[in-house]
Amino acid sequence: MTRLITQTHTNKAEYTIDQNETILTALRERARRRPNEVVMERRREVGGWYEVSAKRFVTEIDDIARGLLGLGLKQGDALAIMSSTRPEWTLIDLAALSIGVIVVPIYESDSVNQIEWICKDSNVRIAICDTHARAQLIEHANTPTVGRIMTFESGAIRTILEAATSIGEDTLRAVQAEVDVDSIATVIYTSGTTGVPKGVILTHRNFVGTTKAIAQVVPNILYSTQTRFLLFLPLAHVLARFVQLAVLSGRGVFSHSPNTKNLLADIESFQPSLLLLVPRVLEKIYNAAEAKAGKGTKRKLFRWAAQAAIDYSKAMETTFGPTVAQRRKRTWADRIVLSKIRRLLGPNMKYIVSGGAPLSPTLGHFFRGMGLTVYEGWGLSESTGPISLSDPRNPIMGSVGQVLPGNTVTLNDEGEILVKGVSITPGYMNNPEASAEAFDEDGWFHTGDIGHMDRRGNLYITGRKKDIIVTAGGKNVAPAGLEESLVTHPLVSHVIVVGDQKPFIGALITLDREMLPTWLVNHGLENMDVTQAAQHPRVIASLDKAIARANKSVSKAESIRKFRIINAEFTVDNGYLTPSMKLKRAEVARDFAHEIEALYAKSSRASDDPLGLKYEQKNRTCNRR
Repeated sequence: MTRLITQTHTNKAEYTIDQNETILTALRERARRRPNEVVMERRREVGGWYEVSAKRFVTEIDDIARGLLGLGLKQGDALAIMSSTRPEWTLIDLAALSIGVIVVPIYESDSVNQIEWICKDSNVRIAICDTHARAQLIEHANTPTVGRIMTFESGAIRTILEAATSIGEDTLRAVQAEVDVDSIATVIYTSGTTGVPKGVILTHRNFVGTTKAIAQVVPNILYSTQTRFLLFLPLAHVLARFVQLAVLSGRGVFSHSPNTKNLLADIESFQPSLLLLVPRVLEKIYNAAEAKAGKGTKRKLFRWAAQAAIDYSKAMETTFGPTVAQRRKRTWADRIVLSKIRRLLGPNMKYIVSGGAPLSPTLGHFFRGMGLTVYEGWGLSESTGPISLSDPRNPIMGSVGQVLPGNTVTLNDEGEILVKGVSITPGYMNNPEASAEAFDEDGWFHTGDIGHMDRRGNLYITGRKKDIIVTAGGKNVAPAGLEESLVTHPLVSHVIVVGDQKPFIGALITLDREMLPTWLVNHGLENMDVTQAAQHPRVIASLDKAIARANKSVSKAESIRKFRIINAEFTVDNGYLTPSMKLKRAEVARDFAHEIEALYAKSSRASDDPLGLKYEQKNRTCNRR
């Protein structure tokens, strides 16, 4: 498995980790030194938020911990949580971790078969859900180890607190004292883009070390009392969970937004300074702003302002920074357009952290040029979330930054990124074969991501090793860059680049059903459904231009020659997206094999589709030099 090492970069840790430290240590110290400091705000039933002090929060955690002990859980037992992002999730999680109970998150979208595998593999004893519907999914699964299923709807917290009365303070402290930095904290099952999900083991050391590493890189965020973090991504995902723990260990305040439909309202009410987003959310914000601008002069003005922001941000990465003309242009753009968009995110908004998928550099430049600090990170479940983060002193759009302190990153001769250090998992639950495959004999974890590194150690991700397309001509093509470019188009919901063992590169595109009506109005077209839009010459021409722009960044052999609009949606619920919004390529390729083959049929025409559900278009501009 070992390949020739071509580049290596280590970021030295300026912190230490004691053997008796746990995930809760920093929070408890915060409560001891500043008991009245607000750590959390919870939503009132009648609207608004109420504050929770550090002392009160820690007391709530200990009460829940006693209750879990009262229910019969002990150190090393597994507890599953299947719930939306809400305060109870956090309380149960931290309480369980404090007594050495292993927390096993289950995504809200997981199927009965996935639930069955997860519960059996990790030997879950108690499962806690938010709703009766999710509890029924666990009940329907064959999970003989699960002795009890509880729901927040039926008063799970009340039941746990009632069980706490049988456990004294001394007993609790004795159990908590047995938990140390090398105790297993959680087992997070991979989203399963391929094969059976693997249970990633993460210890308290992994979380403590990664938190301290982040604090070394961005102390201005973690240790600021002005930091306000609104969490809406699923806590079952390691990144959301880690960022929450990191904020708790610092001086900031956090809260939950359990329903993304109410996200803008929650942002307006809570007024966060920090948002953790996936790139798709940023794309939707940009596209919605452009759509709201309308057509004609207003649309041209928006695009002028957006370009001013992008140019300004790009100039920030040059030796001398933005010119006087660029500064003036950006100032006027801010007065006329950019400030209005920024207000949608609230008066306190300063930082955007993008993760989970690659961020388009152009999109990153837009938001930074708008006046926000944009951090892009990279990592995996196996790295406790982030393993790299943009350098705040010299951020470069398109780069995922440098490896976090306490870790080392290297590239082998295949361009695969290998890592080792404090953030990296010790292995997979009950799967020594997978562990042996992931780690080589020198202890390097093989991430499966392909990339490169500049002289300063900044990482650039170009794709997944398993996603590399090899054309019939032998050309290796990383689809990620082309896909990232195309999904920024307001009409595009998802795109999958294809062409493995084919004569050229093609693409399947799904249209954004939410954006379509506004786009049609802005382009002076009558309302139509997705099927009709997929065949409309103006829609096809717009996508044709987008593909031509995307092709400018690659060689002729890597360019998209044909595309096909398919009348489909890729969602978590229908199994085409992972909970972290990554495309399940194997499933799409399997279920849309006919459409892929149609791209390469010599007689492929729109008329080959009598139902009018699909459209194929030869890209007329991709071969121009």
